[in-house]
Amino acid sequence: MESGSAAGESDAKKDNSEQDDGDATRSKLLCRWLPPMYREELYQTMKLTGPLTICRLLEISIKFVTSVFCGHIGSAQLGGFTLALAAINVSTVSMGFGLVRACDTFISQTFGGQNMKRVGVIVQRSSLILFLFCLLSWAVLLNFSNIMLLLHQDEKLVRIANVYVVAYLPAIPAVLLRELQSSYLQNQGITLPQMFCSMATNVFNVISNYVLIYSLQLGGTGSSITNSLSDIVSCLLLFGFIRWKKLHVETWDGWSMECLQEWGAYMKLAVPCALVVCFDWWIFEILSVMAGVFGETLIAAQHVLYQIATVTAMVPTATSAAACVRVGNALGAGDTERAVVSGKMVLLFVGTIAVVQGIIIAVIKPYVGYIFTSDQNIVATVSHILTLNIFAGFFEALLLASTGICLGSGLQAIVAFANMICYYVIGLAVGASLMFVAQLSLFGLLAGVWTGILLESLFFLGLFYKIDWKKITKKAQKRAGVPAEGAPVSVAQGDGVVPDSDCQNTADCDSVGVPKAEGYTLVSTQELKVYQEDEGNNADAGPPDGDAEQSNTGSRPNAPLSVPQLLLRRGLAVLVVVLILVLGVALHVAFPVPEPPILLLANGTMSENKTLPLHH
Repeated sequence: MESGSAAGESDAKKDNSEQDDGDATRSKLLCRWLPPMYREELYQTMKLTGPLTICRLLEISIKFVTSVFCGHIGSAQLGGFTLALAAINVSTVSMGFGLVRACDTFISQTFGGQNMKRVGVIVQRSSLILFLFCLLSWAVLLNFSNIMLLLHQDEKLVRIANVYVVAYLPAIPAVLLRELQSSYLQNQGITLPQMFCSMATNVFNVISNYVLIYSLQLGGTGSSITNSLSDIVSCLLLFGFIRWKKLHVETWDGWSMECLQEWGAYMKLAVPCALVVCFDWWIFEILSVMAGVFGETLIAAQHVLYQIATVTAMVPTATSAAACVRVGNALGAGDTERAVVSGKMVLLFVGTIAVVQGIIIAVIKPYVGYIFTSDQNIVATVSHILTLNIFAGFFEALLLASTGICLGSGLQAIVAFANMICYYVIGLAVGASLMFVAQLSLFGLLAGVWTGILLESLFFLGLFYKIDWKKITKKAQKRAGVPAEGAPVSVAQGDGVVPDSDCQNTADCDSVGVPKAEGYTLVSTQELKVYQEDEGNNADAGPPDGDAEQSNTGSRPNAPLSVPQLLLRRGLAVLVVVLILVLGVALHVAFPVPEPPILLLANGTMSENKTLPLHH
């Protein structure tokens, strides 16, 4: 018995040994194709992409559900909501989200550099700038009706849309602050709170739409109230979640006068970011207008294609956000190699996803149009154009990923310029020629735009291989607040952060005084001296990213503005914005839209009767 037992144990050990050898062989094979750093970055990218994709889907579904409820009220109500949503997106949300995108660069790089308290200052600065932008938005949207009537829009449709626009005014600060909170969390690698809050907001949106529209019989007015309340609730839920889980403790040290400094450096990135988002969003509105020239069939087909593109772009868009986080964190930490590796893995991952999506579209393209309509002409047009999308979607995915890499690197100006040239100068010009001259209709229009996207994606691929990543890293460290000469070497200690990660290099820990951040290495004393010497040698060239208020972009200014200077400059900014708001209010009061004979606020539509009905 004992000999049998011993033999069994020997066989088991032999089997385990063979299994371990097999695992080791497979591991070596995997490492040969994908080194450890590449595998780590691929894992981190996928870890961020999953929740961000779900979050994007949930955010889109809020407006989708509202449009469904509007459609059940009536076609005019749906048209009014669509017009209002387009106006709000074009004039306010696109630019506001673009201003928030500057935080993607500042926060990701600053967090990567472990300058934790500075992250809170960036959020404060962005909040103040967004509040001023809200005042400008109100000045424009208060005159929405007059602007639409000047553009010869249908008067009845404009009146319905105006109900949604006016009701949405209080939600504008909320939707922008909610986006800022999302940027604040995701650039620290935190994604689950946004997803949970979006789920709760969707539940609230469905219930409130049903109660206000059907139970209280408020019709279109109830729909407009819910549309506004949903964004306000979403902002409050995320803010409450952050406070409840104390996610702000390490990065928030209370309001500081420092948030009034460096507005020039922030706007230097924020303005190109706003242009990037606006160019992306506006191109689809222009395509819809141009498609409408050929009748309702083509504009309906363009709408279906837009909805399909929105779905297929969800994963690449989420991957773009993940790329911004990973690349920005690495650059802020001074880890150039990891930033480059992260960019490569993002492009590889998103390219693979695009290939899979292309195969799926190739299979379902003859049938996908039936999801939206039973019109054979529209379905045939959609199926024909989707053949082009099979190949073009691959380059669009690469472009989205490249945009995320550029945002994490602080290259917003290049992206904005490339979008303008490739979308509008090349894409629309080629598309219009193919559409009208070659008479290729909607296929030609979209082929022209896809040509611009192809050229832009190839441009960014070439840029990533030619760019000086060491120089980009130095600029990122300045934005992250790398200590100047004579300051403490440890960024984290200088900001009062208690490190909580393990150090993988004991010698470095002893010399620097703080542990190594997860996945990144803080700047050592020797590297800092070399960096300072390089800056001294380049002093004659002037600061590469400076503005009128500071000598170094993103770093603490050598000569911060005094309190009187701050009061003067920021006070003038507030005064100008308030005057614009007052002008908008004055125009709204001076040129009121003529009232209809009867405006039934219960459903937001008009009645042709001259007298109110005695009963319903």
